[in-house]
Order: sequence, then structure tokens, then C-alpha cells
Amino acid sequence: MEVVAVDIGGTHARFAIAEVANGRVVSMSETVKQKVAEHSSLQLAWQAYGEAIGRPLPPAAAIGLASPINGELIKLTNNPWIIRPPLIPERLGATTWTLVNDFEAIGHAVAQLDEDSFEHLCGPAVAMPEHGSITVCGPGTGLGVAQVFRHKGGYEIIATEGGHLDFAPLDAIEDAIVKRLRKAHGRVSAERVVAGPGIVGIYETLAEIEGKPVATRDDKLLWTMALEGQDSLATAALDRFCMSLGAVAGDLALAHGPTGVIIAGGLGLRLKDRLLQSGFGERFVAKGRFRNLMSSIPVKLITHPEPGLYGAAAAFAQEHAQ
Repeated sequence: MEVVAVDIGGTHARFAIAEVANGRVVSMSETVKQKVAEHSSLQLAWQAYGEAIGRPLPPAAAIGLASPINGELIKLTNNPWIIRPPLIPERLGATTWTLVNDFEAIGHAVAQLDEDSFEHLCGPAVAMPEHGSITVCGPGTGLGVAQVFRHKGGYEIIATEGGHLDFAPLDAIEDAIVKRLRKAHGRVSAERVVAGPGIVGIYETLAEIEGKPVATRDDKLLWTMALEGQDSLATAALDRFCMSLGAVAGDLALAHGPTGVIIAGGLGLRLKDRLLQSGFGERFVAKGRFRNLMSSIPVKLITHPEPGLYGAAAAFAQEHAQ
């Protein structure tokens, strides 16, 4: 069965045609990426996709959204589009559809992709377990978190808001980061530190510690400076970000019942080499009496170029399996 897979974020909407059968994704076409700002609705972007590939679209939709999902009205968090699920048949011509949160979609991708789609980060260099809990977390605009629970009958995806757990500082530098962020936000969640915008607070705190002027820079510029090695303070902030991400990923694994961890998200993929070189792995296992347990957990990075699209199609395949 053919289905239009869609992955809608704050800046881009990605489209592809997926072939699904027996609850799984069989194949996917080349991705077409559109800027959200160039269309005023999903319906118009959907129609533009059909025109771009020059063929009628199948009457089935698998849609991943960077937003909580409800049955009547969906307002995307960082996107002006409004989606009314009851109007999907009329607006998109779809007779069957699946709507899924973007990180829940990535959970489906983790459950269905083969081992070639993952790169080892730390812990045992073994495949993800066939039974038990796998934590999926990924820094982007926010910190997405989901849980994949594999069992004999298949798997279940549990969408969570784990990125909003309290951030736990582990040394004096992180104490200073939390102190600075608390002045701005009151409560400091993990997402305030280990999502894309979090590098700003880290950078400003390090500048203050070094006695340097605290320059106001946005997170996109700081990531460019850090990844290209343009600024030693930005590089230090990047290293601290990776360490903190390791600590948070370890906390989430403990909460979910640790058997495996997957790091996802576009920013996670950009950090591939940095994570391997940083203190990510040491911070992941630094859980006191549970250090030995944490050392036994495989931690991998998802390297599939479009896990959100693939996962939306996989979610559709599971929901409409025949």
C-alpha cells in the first residue's frame, strides 16, 4: 500500500511516498523538502508536493507533527499552520490517515530500522535489545523524548515529555549555568540546557566565569562558531553541552528501565563526531551505585537521513496493519 509520509517541523515540511505492508515500511521515495513559510496551509503544501512529483497522490496520509496531537484542532508549536483532523478527508483527499507526534514517529523509526541505520557511541558495541525498553532522546529546538518498548508481540511507542524533567547539575560549572538560567526561567528543565537554544546560556555562563564580556549571540551563530572552531569559548560551550546531554540521557534511561538508548534529532546527527570525542560517555555512566549497570547499556546515534518521515510511515503501517 502506498502512503504519503509527511514530517512537519517549524521551518520545513518533508514529503515522500512510502510503501507499507504487514505493519512495516517496505520502501520510501526520494524526499521533497518545502519551506513552511512558502505555503499558508498543509493542504497547499500537499498539493504542491503532488505537482512537484507529477502524479496523483495516494489517498493515505502518515503525518508527523512537531506538536501535541489531539482530535479536533492542532496548532503547531513553531509553525503557523493549523490542522483540523476531521477535515483531512476533505482537504487532503485521504481516506485513511495517521497523525503522530514527531518524536513518537522517531520512536517507530527506531523500532523498525535495521542496525545499519545506527552508529555506536558508547557502552557495549551490540545491537539494540529485542526485548525491553529503549530510550530515544534528541536535542533540537526542544529536547524530544520517547520510549520504545519491544516485546514478543512487536513493540509499543510511549510518547513522553521527558525533556521537561529538572536538570540536575553535577559540578560547579553546571551549578553556575543553572543559577543563571533560573534568573530567567525560574525552573530549569533539561531542555533549557541540552536543546539547541541551550548553548546560549552555557556560553554566557562560561564567559562570565572567564571574566569576559557576555556578548549577546543567538544559538544558530553559536553552533556555527562552535562546530567550525571559530571561537574557543563556543567550543568549550559545545563540550559542556555534550557532557550535559550524556548526563540527561543517562537519567532518562534510568527512569525508563535501561536496556538501550538512541540519540536522535538533526542536532544529534550534527554532533556525531563531537559526542564521540567529548565527555558524553563518561557522564552517561556516572550514576553512582548504578555505574556498572549504566556501563552495560548500548548507546547509539540514529543516522538515517529522514527518521521522522520513515517513522510517520511506520506509525501508519502499525495502525493500519492488515
